[in-house]
Amino acid sequence: MLVYSPEESVTVSAQALRRLLEKGDGDAALLYLALLRHHGTIQPRALAGELRWERPRIEAAEEALRQLGLIAPAEQPPAPAEESPAYQRSDILERLESGGEFRSLVAEVERKLGKKLTVPDIGILLGLQDYLGLPGDVIYLLVCHCAERIQRRYGPGRRPAMRQIEKEGYAWARKGIDSQRAAAAYLKQYAQRQETIPLYMRALGLGERAPSPSEEKYLTAWQEMGFAPEAVALAADKTILKCHELKWPYCNGILKRWHEAGLHTPEEIQSGDRPAPGREDKPRESAWKYV
Repeated sequence: MLVYSPEESVTVSAQALRRLLEKGDGDAALLYLALLRHHGTIQPRALAGELRWERPRIEAAEEALRQLGLIAPAEQPPAPAEESPAYQRSDILERLESGGEFRSLVAEVERKLGKKLTVPDIGILLGLQDYLGLPGDVIYLLVCHCAERIQRRYGPGRRPAMRQIEKEGYAWARKGIDSQRAAAAYLKQYAQRQETIPLYMRALGLGERAPSPSEEKYLTAWQEMGFAPEAVALAADKTILKCHELKWPYCNGILKRWHEAGLHTPEEIQSGDRPAPGREDKPRESAWKYV
């Protein structure tokens, strides 16, 4: 005998039900029901945490639904919204009481941050796992990365706020960092870039001080474009000649123009950066936003 619940129901069309029964794939059916529960407003892979599946399992179910014509052909997924859904206190407590990976993740994060997480804090972790689909081990690496970055900037004993961790988690999701291998590669690259930051600061004539968060974003973007400190020093020199001081947006505009022209080394810049006669060298200061 079926037990009916007064809660909101999920309706499956007869055609979809027939296709699922003929396929005989239980994982595909469960994923389809989960998508219907969210009214189709969530990416299938973002349900990995809710279904408690590893990423390969949910990808296989997703492909099965695609073959059945129950979800659209694969496209580049849209960037996640800047905020996860608001989880009810009851939902959060239910996940904690169910034990398993999520409870272990909460305990590990509490140990790393040295504090007891509040229910809203735990809701942020739940959003990273359920909404963004980040596995627990990736979330823990994310927390460790944020904690080390805050301590490096502000000194021992300082720890990141959960909102800071959430913001960085969304940045990881946009970059496709959703596996331990991808996270390890990103963190290795990040560490290498951090080691070279002092070289860029000295090239800009700023001495040994640490860059501000906004300055660090510029420096990271310039490294990603392929500019060595010597090339950045040339852009800084042009900026000071024009503006009589180092203006980061103006310097960024120069480097952006060189990047678009394929000029990255000092030799390439000196031979290829020749403005046309009568054309004033005005880089687009604010036309490009760093990520």
